[in-house]
This record gives sequence, structure tokens and C-alpha cells, in this order.
Amino acid sequence: MLHVHIHGKGFPILCLHGHPGSGSSMSVFTQHLSQRCQTIAPDLRGYGKSRVKADFDMRDHLTDLEALLDSLEIDRCLVLGWSLGGILAMELALRCPERVSGLILIATAARPRGSHPPISWEDNLYTGLAAILNGLQPGWQWNIETFGKRSLFRYLIQQHTHSAYRYIAGDAVSAYLGTSGAATRSLITALKSGYNRLEHLSQIECPCLMLAGAGDRHITAESSLETARHLKNCEWYCYPNTAHLFPWEIPSQVLGDIDRWMESHPDVFATPSQKSDR
Repeated sequence: MLHVHIHGKGFPILCLHGHPGSGSSMSVFTQHLSQRCQTIAPDLRGYGKSRVKADFDMRDHLTDLEALLDSLEIDRCLVLGWSLGGILAMELALRCPERVSGLILIATAARPRGSHPPISWEDNLYTGLAAILNGLQPGWQWNIETFGKRSLFRYLIQQHTHSAYRYIAGDAVSAYLGTSGAATRSLITALKSGYNRLEHLSQIECPCLMLAGAGDRHITAESSLETARHLKNCEWYCYPNTAHLFPWEIPSQVLGDIDRWMESHPDVFATPSQKSDR
């Protein structure tokens, strides 16, 4: 059984984190969206408090998510997914379309491609120092200038703001430490197999919103745009001067765009009975 973070009341929004990640690392979304809906943010299998004792297949995540929705008696929900979570959101919509009313896809792609340069020992050293000091004093400008901008954080964010570093301290480090080896191996196996679901995306009928960071080196904006173009009903936004963690760089802008999209697609909040009456 997955450990899950549930907040608010109303129509359910299933919020799926990336790798590494946890349900709590989705707080930038859940704190805002839970004011109008019920947000459900599980720790995926092998992440956070959803511990595992053996290796597993990526498809097991979908089985877990269906079981979670069954246990909460949720017939239909909006799904928001960040990175790996976005891939799982699309897979869930393909697997059980009747349960997914809409998709909000963050820094993700159905044929994910990256442009990350090789990692040096200096990268790892500066990243470790930046993370430790940021944990002790989140958003410390000296640490940002001395270590943060020279660390691997420079490929995750482009706007080295105090708020972005506070999110890293509060949500990213604990999520990284809580990610199991089994979860990492499962993801690597899927990527090495040449994961590509573009040709199946035409089966997804629900409204979709795709958001990307122009400087994303982990899943490029180009691969996100490719996915958006294969979805029948998808709006696309690409934010300049941001990277893979852009919701932590420009949270107000991202949440505002999500709010506007939801307001323009009221059908995503319809229950199965309301949808059949229309």
C-alpha cells in the first residue's frame, strides 16, 4: 500500500512526483490546489515512505495507482504529473481513460530526451557542499554564489533565487535520500529499453496542459513539445530562463497558468454521472 498525502476537499487531483521525489515534494502544487480541490499525492513505490524489498517493473506503479484510487473510491480524477510523474499520468490515461478527466503535464515527455552534459567530480563535490549548506541555511546567498551556481543545481534551475533554494532544502534533499535503489533501477531499465509512447497518444481524448522549461537539460523542451503535438487536445507553455525544476523557480506564474487552464476546462471536474448527463 502506498503512503499518501491527502489535503483539501472537492474534486480529486492525483499528483504524481518525479525521480527522485516523494508526495511531499509536490507541495508547490498541493498547497495551492488543495484550496479548491482534494489533492492526493502518493509516495510512489520505492520512494519516500512507500518502501520495497525487491526490484519491480515500471508498470507496477500503474497497478499501485489503480489500487489507490479504488481504495479511496475515486472513479474519476484530474492527474498532474511532474517528470516521471507525467509519464505515469499519460500511462494511466492510456490504461484507464474513463478514470482520467484531464492531464497537467510538467517537464515530461512520452519520448523523453535529455541534453545533460557529463558529470565531473567537481560537479558532485560542489553539489554536496551546496546541498549541505543549503540545508543548514536555506537560500543563503553566499552559498548560492559560491557553490550552488557551480553545482549540478545549475542544470536543474536557471533562476538561482532564494525561494528556489528553499524548495530544494525543504523538498528535494529528503526526496533524494528517500529514493530506493530499486526505484532507480526500475527507471533506468525503462529508459534503456527506448521508452517511446508517442504513437499511442492519439488514444488520449481528455484535455491536457503541457508545461516546460526552455532550459531543461533532463527532459528537453523539444521533447515535451513533441509530446504536446501528438496529444489531440493539448495546450502548451514554455517558460524562458527556467529548467527542470521550473515550478520552484516561478511558482506563481506556473500556478496561475494551471488555474487559467482549469477554469477554461470545467469538464475536467465533472463526475462520471455529471459527464453522462451532458
